[in-house]
Amino acid sequence: MTDFKAELTENAQAIEEELDHLLMMDDRPESRLVEAMRYSTLGGGKRVRPFLVMASSQLFNVARSCALRVASAVEMVHCYSLIHDDLPAMDNDDLRRGRPTCHVEYDEATAILAGDALLTRAFEVLGHPATHSDPQVRCDLVTELARAIGVDGMVGGQVLDLMAEHAALTIPEITRLQRLKTGKLIGFSCEAGAILGKAPEAARAALHAYAHDLGLSFQIVDDLLDVEGDAAEVGKKTHKDGTAGKATFVSLLGIERARSQANMLAEQAVQHLELFKEKADPLRDLARFVVNRRA
Repeated sequence: MTDFKAELTENAQAIEEELDHLLMMDDRPESRLVEAMRYSTLGGGKRVRPFLVMASSQLFNVARSCALRVASAVEMVHCYSLIHDDLPAMDNDDLRRGRPTCHVEYDEATAILAGDALLTRAFEVLGHPATHSDPQVRCDLVTELARAIGVDGMVGGQVLDLMAEHAALTIPEITRLQRLKTGKLIGFSCEAGAILGKAPEAARAALHAYAHDLGLSFQIVDDLLDVEGDAAEVGKKTHKDGTAGKATFVSLLGIERARSQANMLAEQAVQHLELFKEKADPLRDLARFVVNRRA
């Protein structure tokens, strides 16, 4: 696992460099907006979703430069979602990745616009010929990402999450909420390599199944960290769900059952990768890393 952590760190650095290039500062009057985009995107995070893009791309021998662009676009979308989630109208958080959230560091209006700009920049990157020479592949990337993060994906899941503060959800309802809010973008990240590599349907189906189980495991661990984690280590406020009265996997299952479920899902995710043999080892290592993370 030590070697894997080094691999995760190396990948995060590569994504950092690509994001730095794609979000270049200049001296335009609107440069404060770019500064806020860079503040919220650079200098932090494990870059799990970009890692999934890079690892899935390696399965199909996709050019590293192409994979880096897609991975960076995914991270832009993820960071946009964090900016908006942290706003007073949403989760009203003042700490993210160990430092003030975007609306605290800048202001609420700038934070909204920074999130909007990151989202649109991500699609600009995917649509550029440098991402792939085949226009159909670029169209597929744009379409699948839009599906993953719209009303039938991440944004729809966020609406359900807001509603959860005023409703007693069941396990199936929480599972659906998290599948939309967290799982859909993880799913796109896993399948992006297959899209870039024009992989057969069987390979895409295997990655889809892996992502489904990984996403739920990831969210259960997030719920555990909210209960057991330390804000300094996690990098954001903890005990939020309990304070808000939200039902979570942990509140309904209990800590030990939730942890057991997360481990079971991670191992189940690994089983979906048999098709790829040893080439999928980074994805296997990530699934096991997810259930043991402390942040």
